[in-house]
Amino acid sequence: MHKTLPMWELERISHEKGFAVVCGCDEAGAGPLAGPVYAGAVVLPEGLELPYLNDSKKVTPKRRDLLFSQIQEQAVDWAVAFVTAGEIDATDILSARIKAMQLAIDALAVQPDYALIDGNRDRGQSFAITTPHETVVGGDGRSASIAAASILAKVSRDRYMEEMAEKYPQYCFDQHKGYGTKLHYAMLAQYGPSPIHRMSFLKKWEAGRRG
Repeated sequence: MHKTLPMWELERISHEKGFAVVCGCDEAGAGPLAGPVYAGAVVLPEGLELPYLNDSKKVTPKRRDLLFSQIQEQAVDWAVAFVTAGEIDATDILSARIKAMQLAIDALAVQPDYALIDGNRDRGQSFAITTPHETVVGGDGRSASIAAASILAKVSRDRYMEEMAEKYPQYCFDQHKGYGTKLHYAMLAQYGPSPIHRMSFLKKWEAGRRG
């Protein structure tokens, strides 16, 4: 009987269906009040074992940074893409998430003929995944390729928000990465929104502020 590591089962099944190049894709930053949504797409060598590879939310920041470098070094190919806060406001967060993931897939030099997409959604009002694919609920804990993509997306976004903390130090973006923490709302109350805030995410806050 063919033995497969649990995190490689979905990739193995995809290869058995006849797909030669399989990528994993995931996004990071759907929930924050500020900053872009990022996505990663990764094609890994079959059966690659990376210690601690898992859903990026279950990995410590130090290990995420280590995995980030290892994935970039050892992947067959990888790519990261993002959709800005302004575009999120102009469309909707689901469409932005889907667009970021397709952009990441499209940016791969080694184009996949099949994609494993984290979550249960593959289309929004404005965008859809066009690469042949399947959605995988909890994929970042079930697929090595999706887990790797989640690491790339999360670390890339966190590093961007750390850069924004230098540009807009009053918001402490390096501490909360744009999520709606007490500190973040306190800084919003004091300084108002920055150019990288998602105004569509601040409607209730704006209404409460006026009221």
